Amino acid sequence: MIKPIIEDQQLLATKSTPVTKTDLSLANDLIETLNAHQAKCVGMAANMIGVNKNAIIARIGPFNVVMFNPQIITKSHPYQTTEGCLSLSGTRPTKRYKQITVKFRNQNWQVQTLELTDFAAEIVQHEIDHCNGIII
Repeated sequence: MIKPIIEDQQLLATKSTPVTKTDLSLANDLIETLNAHQAKCVGMAANMIGVNKNAIIARIGPFNVVMFNPQIITKSHPYQTTEGCLSLSGTRPTKRYKQITVKFRNQNWQVQTLELTDFAAEIVQHEIDHCNGIII
């Protein structure tokens, strides 16, 4: 189901709670809402649609990748950039890493690990920040 985008910074600043197997249907809401905003959005966290769970979706190339309980386990090559956010107006400066390795559970509750670089890595870092209550 397409969900409204949350803009309340107090809600967005709340750290998310872990996803459990009972939350797997959240993936469909993330996919449908991201697809509805595809012209101006490449990723989102569950708290952006009003669900305070540690879940994100990122458009990596042509694929929408849902990640439950994502954790960055390695990061390298820091740089400064500016980012926008569907929940906020304008852009803001932030520090990101060019290369990351992220560990997560997929929609089948299997543990996955992805090595990401460049823009894909930046998207995932931004959305994980949302899960941690960090607003750029």
